[in-house]
Amino acid sequence: MGLFDKLRNELIDIIEWIDDSNHTLVWRFPRYNNEIKNGAQLIVRPGQMAVLVSSGQIADCYPPGHYELETQNMPIMSTLRGWKYGFESPFKAEVYFVSTRQITDLKWGTPNPVMLRDPEFGPIRIRAFGTYALQAVEPKALLTEIVGTDGDFQSDQITDLLRSMITSAFSQAIAELNIPALDLASRYGEIAKTIQTKVVEQIDDEYGLDCPQLVVVNISLPEAVEKALDTRTSMGVIGDMNRYQQYQMGTAMTAAAENPSGGGAADGMGLGLGMAMAGRMMPGMMGGPQGGSQGAAGPPPPPTAAWHVAVAGQTKGPYALSQLATGIASGEVTKDTMVWSSGMGGWQAAGTVNELAPLFVSQTPPPPPPA
Repeated sequence: MGLFDKLRNELIDIIEWIDDSNHTLVWRFPRYNNEIKNGAQLIVRPGQMAVLVSSGQIADCYPPGHYELETQNMPIMSTLRGWKYGFESPFKAEVYFVSTRQITDLKWGTPNPVMLRDPEFGPIRIRAFGTYALQAVEPKALLTEIVGTDGDFQSDQITDLLRSMITSAFSQAIAELNIPALDLASRYGEIAKTIQTKVVEQIDDEYGLDCPQLVVVNISLPEAVEKALDTRTSMGVIGDMNRYQQYQMGTAMTAAAENPSGGGAADGMGLGLGMAMAGRMMPGMMGGPQGGSQGAAGPPPPPTAAWHVAVAGQTKGPYALSQLATGIASGEVTKDTMVWSSGMGGWQAAGTVNELAPLFVSQTPPPPPPA
């Protein structure tokens, strides 16, 4: 084999890129200081484009296909090289492969809250995140404006810029659409479409890129606002708050009665709940309007004595006489229970107090007469 044949075999004759990555946008074919052989085979696979660069100038672009590099299919390169009548010698050119398929697993989010002027809640801060897809559509603009001479350009080298654009577009979209906070979830599609349009306007012509998909996954409110909304929803579900409190008291009294091992503390809790229950029920039975009339309220009743009860070494109360009567009727207050009211010299057993003694008189009827 002659020297010429040996040198000729060292020249590159097959140019291709087998893309085994998911995030490579541009890849430069390595020449290793070798020239491209005249008549070399260029293989461009689906989802790729090949760009030849000669002396720093972008020459020919090739879509997917199989090409033999010669003057007939290298019009711009032939013009730059001055090959008027064809060429037989090898030539030097950089070959860049550009991936034109979509890169779909990219994420975006707002690094800081975005202010929203809501008609119901006023100014509030919101956050958002989602996903988007990136695609190269104009290889010349991509090489010129972003890649330059980078031989292995990955998508993460431009995602910071794109996320900033998406965040800016999100702020503009929220301001333009003027959507109330409670309606944001139902209009994610409209918000995403508006953001996508604004982003594509910036990157299409300038960078040769496209954003074929953009999805808003979630828009969240501050934690304090979410808690306030939860409380508001709970109140709407409960409805009548007075009935709900009565139900809660009744449930607690039942639980205390079913816990015989609770001791003095449980007795005190049951007494307090029972008397509070009576206090809530008595106004409805004694002081409510008669016959559903809405007449003027009468004069306030005269003040009644306030009674304190000693339970397990602790003072409970004050309780009205009607509340104390309920406790006596239920057996929670006995004759030996120590009570005190204003004007008394000290604690006394309830059965020895003149005002309370009649409440302990048994109301059990005598046995029936013989038949």
